[in-house]
Amino acid sequence: MKTKTIVWAVIALLLIIAGFTLLRKSDDIKQMPVTAKVTVGDISTTVTATGTVEPIKTITVGTQVSGIISKVYVDYNSVVKKGQVLAELDKTVLNSQLASATTDLNNAKTQMDYQKSTYNRDKVLYAKKAISATDMETATYNYETAKLNYQKASYAKKVAETNLGYATIYSPIDGVILSKDVDAGQTVAASFSTPTLFSITNNLHQMQVLANVDEADIGQVKDGQTVTFTVDAYPNDTFQGVVTQVRLEPTTTSNVVTYTVVINAPNPQLKLLPGLTANVTIYIIQKNHILLIPNKALNFHPTGKPAGISNDSMKTIWVMNGQAMKPVQIKVGVTDDIHTEVLQGLHAGDEVVTDIKTLSSKKTVSSDDAGASPFMPKRPNDKRKPN
Repeated sequence: MKTKTIVWAVIALLLIIAGFTLLRKSDDIKQMPVTAKVTVGDISTTVTATGTVEPIKTITVGTQVSGIISKVYVDYNSVVKKGQVLAELDKTVLNSQLASATTDLNNAKTQMDYQKSTYNRDKVLYAKKAISATDMETATYNYETAKLNYQKASYAKKVAETNLGYATIYSPIDGVILSKDVDAGQTVAASFSTPTLFSITNNLHQMQVLANVDEADIGQVKDGQTVTFTVDAYPNDTFQGVVTQVRLEPTTTSNVVTYTVVINAPNPQLKLLPGLTANVTIYIIQKNHILLIPNKALNFHPTGKPAGISNDSMKTIWVMNGQAMKPVQIKVGVTDDIHTEVLQGLHAGDEVVTDIKTLSSKKTVSSDDAGASPFMPKRPNDKRKPN
């Protein structure tokens, strides 16, 4: 009996010790939700690219006749008006060609007048049967041939006059000279192609950026989207623009496919120069002063399961209600992969749950680490000990 009493006393003591241990563990271990407040802020997603600053309209001025440049009246950056003389070719040969064509025309006119009078005379004689039908046919033929020769000579004179006019180079628009490819004394030949003499842009106060957008991003780019860009010439300045065209023609370089996006860029201070390289940011989504929650709140669930989803825009999240959590269904909008817009269901300042941490007297364990295996390798500099 004495032995049984001792055994039962030891068992009772062990049960008391185990109870105190469990009570101590329950007191030492607590679960605390990690929360984030619903904030008001901005959200944006962007596509980046590089491009080249170009004038919106550039006209190449050439000449349709060959010759020697006798005078050049403009230089680089010259401001010109429509119809202003830019240069002149030597006109000696062209004047001679016009004089020859004029002489040929006068000769053809004399021949036509002579054949016309012969035709009219023979026509009267033929009516009186004074000449044969053959003579009448000859007179008609000679007159018609003389008229054709006169028309041909008339056209030749017009060509000579036109070529002489081409010897004076005029500006087709109001603008600025971007390039000048000739100097006085230089010979230009227009036999096979029109040589370029000048390049003129109509307005440097309005430029465009031709950006090369990767094929992976081009589907997000649309007309009307806001653009910001910088150039190396002014690294501290940010320029504004708007997408005006997405060109369908692809460009392939080293197996990389890109598409040209045209961006309209005002240039009131004339800082943007043709040919500058632009580092472009296209704003695909941009909303200001909207309700935002972190994306972690959308993926949280107390049981570790994904939050309930009614459809693409309706999601269930967990919100603090005093000391307790409660599920709330919200309507969401755009996202930048870090934050998501809240359209309905929450207010600024509400606390949403993003995680649960287990607190103890020894350490704090996040719900993400609660199930971690002690046998899994740790990251470098990770001082956490396995449970």
